[in-house]
Amino acid sequence: MQEGPLIARFGRARRDPSLAVLEGFHPLKHALRFGANVLLVASRDTSELERLAARLAPELAPRIAELAQPVQASVFEQLAPLPPNTGVIALAERRTIAPAAMLADPRQAPVVLLEDPRDLGNMGACVRVAAAADAAGVLSTGSHDPWAPDALRGAAGLHYALPVARLGALDELGAGRPLLALDPDGEPLLARELPPRALLAFGTERYGVSDELLARADARVSIPMRAGVSSLNLATSVAAVLFAWRLTDGS
Repeated sequence: MQEGPLIARFGRARRDPSLAVLEGFHPLKHALRFGANVLLVASRDTSELERLAARLAPELAPRIAELAQPVQASVFEQLAPLPPNTGVIALAERRTIAPAAMLADPRQAPVVLLEDPRDLGNMGACVRVAAAADAAGVLSTGSHDPWAPDALRGAAGLHYALPVARLGALDELGAGRPLLALDPDGEPLLARELPPRALLAFGTERYGVSDELLARADARVSIPMRAGVSSLNLATSVAAVLFAWRLTDGS
């Protein structure tokens, strides 16, 4: 592909709701590992990419070598606002799922609900944690796209390891899962008391869960913390709750 069209293609992909821009080796690795349809891999140094794949994902090395297209360093620098240090960037088809289908997952695993998250990197970190804990999915509300390139980067491409979708309205939550809102004034969390198939709602660090969502909640729970510590980072809160669950009932 010519340099100009390649730059334009990556630029369009950042605005295309059917595509995912995978910035860096780890997002590409996880996308392939979890079955993504990767359309294009642009590499600043294919020899270095092959060495990286052989060391970090040997089972994927042949596929990565097959997909990789060399590009000039000057062109690579224009494919992303912050070009990844690993010298590789890729395009893949997004994996879409309706929120109702995610919520209908029959497993006991919880679904994470992020209410109006503001930081895309932090949103991606929540997806990464949820994937590691084998949650049933991640839903988000608000204006930010959970599949935005910065979110994918923060998640290291683990959007392909579990369902990730945006919720249009709280009414879409239905009544099939017990809703637990994380709230500083809630009862201290006891992981063994988390109900099966819980829907775990997390608000923003500054404002917390909205009054509307609190009113819908079946219970309010808090993360026990040392006195004087007012809050945790969003992804840290998600990690604390999910791994408390996983280390008790989720294994």
